Amino acid sequence: MLKIAVLLSGSGRTLDNFHERIIDGRLQAKIEVVVSNVEGVLGLAKAEGYGYPAFYGSDNGKINDILAQFDVDIVCLAGYLKLYTPPQNLQRRVVNIHPSLIPSFCGDGYFGHHVHSSVKKRGCTVTGCTVHFANESYDEGPIILQRAVDIDYDDDIDAIAAKVFSIECIAFPEALNRVDDKGIDFFWDRVIA
Repeated sequence: MLKIAVLLSGSGRTLDNFHERIIDGRLQAKIEVVVSNVEGVLGLAKAEGYGYPAFYGSDNGKINDILAQFDVDIVCLAGYLKLYTPPQNLQRRVVNIHPSLIPSFCGDGYFGHHVHSSVKKRGCTVTGCTVHFANESYDEGPIILQRAVDIDYDDDIDAIAAKVFSIECIAFPEALNRVDDKGIDFFWDRVIA
């Protein structure tokens, strides 16, 4: 069972999903701590309501000081909107979810509606999400799992976002279960450098 830290910047929708799936047994993990780089966000209030230790950390240094107080296997970027630099003991142990099928529509500046808008403008008929390990560059770490969704011609950006988030709620927990099953090194070792 993975012991996870959740980093977020907003409402905590992914935290809600993790909590629900841990409770019903679909996610084999335990949330040890929740940290936000934005003070007073709804995600921190939700974490407190669920009974998880919840903290505000304005930058990497402060976040890492908080994480050092907890026994954590994996750091999950759950709507965390900055580039996170982990301490040495957590390098190669940071997992992110991106709202497209990497390598499309990813990298610096591609998050949330920016991604979905680009997908719509390009006329894509399929998109999805990618769960991957994070490294020092946006969206370049080893891929753990990808899931696709069809886009209808008349879907607007909000409809695309809703379809992608729906599949994210399945993919992120499934990816974490795979990491728990196969181990972290499996995913780093399978990528050609």
